[in-house]
Amino acid sequence: MTRIVMVRNLVAVAAISIVSVGLSGCDYWPPALQTEIEQLRSELQSATAEKTQLQNQFASFTKVKDDLQAQVDSLSRANRDKSIMIDGLQNSLAAAQQRLAKSAKVATPKAGSAKPSAKATQKASAKKKAQAKGKH
Repeated sequence: MTRIVMVRNLVAVAAISIVSVGLSGCDYWPPALQTEIEQLRSELQSATAEKTQLQNQFASFTKVKDDLQAQVDSLSRANRDKSIMIDGLQNSLAAAQQRLAKSAKVATPKAGSAKPSAKATQKASAKKKAQAKGKH
């Protein structure tokens, strides 16, 4: 029976040892595994740095895009305003040309009958000058 108790104690100590090693973790890492872990950590740091850099570039590009969109919006408004102004000026010009054409049509028949000839105008001005000299 002492032998059975001894085997039970041995099994109990082995079980406790295995459980304690399992719970505490193993502190031994093979060199190849340590090298691979360090390589993965290095790649993770590089990827994190690259991610940060890309996020900064993305933020910068987003700001530039927003600035350019604001400029496009401003120029579109200005273009719309100028188009409205041009349309108004063209309408005003067309109206002024129509008025000019109407006044030219109305003035043309009157000009031939009402306007004295150049010679008659010169004679009348000469008479007026002579009368003005006589009065002095």
